[in-house]
Amino acid sequence: MTRRASMAASLIGFGLSVAAIFMLPSMLELFTLINATIYVSMAILALSLALIWGYGGILCFGQAAFFGLGGYTYAVAAINFGDSTWAVVLAMVVPALFAALLGYFMFWGRIGDVYLGVITLTMTLIFFKLFNATAGDAYKIGKAGLGGFNGIPSTPPLNLPWDVGTPLAPEDIWYIAASLLVILYFGSRWLLRTSFGRVVVSIRENERRSELLGYDVRRYKLGIFTIGGAMAGISGILFANCVFVSPTMFSLFYSAQVIIWVTVGGIGTLLGPIIGAIALQTIVAKLGTLEVIDPNVVLGAILLVFVLLVPKGLLPVLQSGFDRMRRPKTPAPVEPAARPVVNPPVKRSDPIPAPVVSGPATNTLGGS
Repeated sequence: MTRRASMAASLIGFGLSVAAIFMLPSMLELFTLINATIYVSMAILALSLALIWGYGGILCFGQAAFFGLGGYTYAVAAINFGDSTWAVVLAMVVPALFAALLGYFMFWGRIGDVYLGVITLTMTLIFFKLFNATAGDAYKIGKAGLGGFNGIPSTPPLNLPWDVGTPLAPEDIWYIAASLLVILYFGSRWLLRTSFGRVVVSIRENERRSELLGYDVRRYKLGIFTIGGAMAGISGILFANCVFVSPTMFSLFYSAQVIIWVTVGGIGTLLGPIIGAIALQTIVAKLGTLEVIDPNVVLGAILLVFVLLVPKGLLPVLQSGFDRMRRPKTPAPVEPAARPVVNPPVKRSDPIPAPVVSGPATNTLGGS
């Protein structure tokens, strides 16, 4: 796709996204709109892993840790401050700082990819066990009781900046969530086109060669890892405003789901994981209402099909098919017709052979 065509597609996609953001609240019921907001918040979580794994080459099983930290930080800060303004800021900063701290020890310690996945998954499960064990009045952070397995059901909703008396309605939270998804998507595209993003992609392709070219790969991997942690924290904030925070945000369920979304949507793309997250959540929710089959079994079957048969993911396959349809068909090459074989002309310099006469000669002119 040419640069001009890519720009036109981006503008069309941006226009359609803005139109959908403003049209959906008038078309959907309140319950469906809240579910749509949850799907969008999970799409941001998938986008964060798409950036870290698909472009940074860092397979992180710990996105649920940053997701849960964002939700818990928002809930605790909002209860203590009585205002969601600084709570939102802290809920982005805390997961980013934790990602930076964890990434520092992993990348400066030259941890391999397999061990990196194990460490991030272990941290997620540690948070899950830790917050499950916080039941009782003794476990408080300021005024906010952590609530153990029950979490913090009384999570305050978002309000207008520095205006506690004006909480946002579910329609307003939808506008914020959908707008953040669009902003983060195009912001990620812009980031990958900068020199920082190009170096990150080059590290994914060949880390040793990037080091030999003089780049400190540890700093670049730490940078993209921290950005992904902050994005997962934003997802946790939105989820906390649609449901409530609980230790299940750190569970293996969310850690596995986000990897499935990215795998099905397409590793190495940004739009694919967003589509995968929204589509698979819709399918799982629909199957849950039918009560015919366990949705997790269907989710596992979809993952197996894509890993074995469509390893590139949904969006790359659709893009390649679309490119083949747009490509003009070249006519089959026509073989040149065979040239007739012509005997070479006799050169004048060659002697003309005398006719061969058999039998006695006869006088055809009547003489003796």
